[in-house]
Amino acid sequence: MPHPIAAGPGPGSVSRPGQDGAAAALPELREADAPPDIAAIYAALRQASGVPLVNLIHRHLATLPGVLPWVWQAIRPPLEDGRLAGARERLAAAVPIPEVAPLPATALPDAERAAILALAETYTRGNLTNLILLTALRRALDGAPADPAPPPPALPAPAMLPAPPPLPRLDDLPPGTAAAVRALAARHGEAGVVPSLYLHLAHWPEVPALLPDWLGAALEPDAIAAARDATVRLAEREADALRPALALAGAVPGGHGPAVLAVLGRFTRAVIPAMVPIGLALRRCLATPC
Repeated sequence: MPHPIAAGPGPGSVSRPGQDGAAAALPELREADAPPDIAAIYAALRQASGVPLVNLIHRHLATLPGVLPWVWQAIRPPLEDGRLAGARERLAAAVPIPEVAPLPATALPDAERAAILALAETYTRGNLTNLILLTALRRALDGAPADPAPPPPALPAPAMLPAPPPLPRLDDLPPGTAAAVRALAARHGEAGVVPSLYLHLAHWPEVPALLPDWLGAALEPDAIAAARDATVRLAEREADALRPALALAGAVPGGHGPAVLAVLGRFTRAVIPAMVPIGLALRRCLATPC
């Protein structure tokens, strides 16, 4: 059964050992600490995406004066009018992942299986949403030439996903579970970076050690890198299809343009696209028991 541990970063976020169970790699304004104007943007992001958590990158951008309101204004139109939902479904169908066998019905109690599947869905939707929108914003800011897919269909706003349990702190985990989480992170080849999905799975202490057996080739380091690179290319086409819908209001406020471009590059070229195929593979593994 899951056990509550102190909360930390949301879907797609990364952590580094030291604080926050693995200290956030970036300063952030947590949801519980947000002043009313930022809290309203956080609520709008959750409502429009149907994801019950706010991603670390948005919480980081909220620490730069004026930046998160500017970003929200820019990404709001395709997020609220359904075009992002269409692009998200199209990208999810296109991302290549190795064949994953369904997990036997006897491998987990039904309630645990349902809870882990819901967690995978939360991370998948959040990561797809942020990857497309923030790639579109990055490419608009750096003036990248567009190579768009056809315009995506507009789809109805998705229902809100259930809130997951709090994110564990790495330092609070039992040693064996912590070692399994670190071993999963090491497969990504980015020293010291622990994707939040792996930490969240530690609510079920046996699961991090079992994940390589469940996902097989999808968790091989070469497969992670190849799927990440393919996901970046696919996401850039979907992002370019949405770029005309962005509502950019001049330059990034406060002279923060270089910092914003740097963090957008890190998250949309490495962190998020590496985790999108993992989330899709986990969802496939759990969805149809054999």
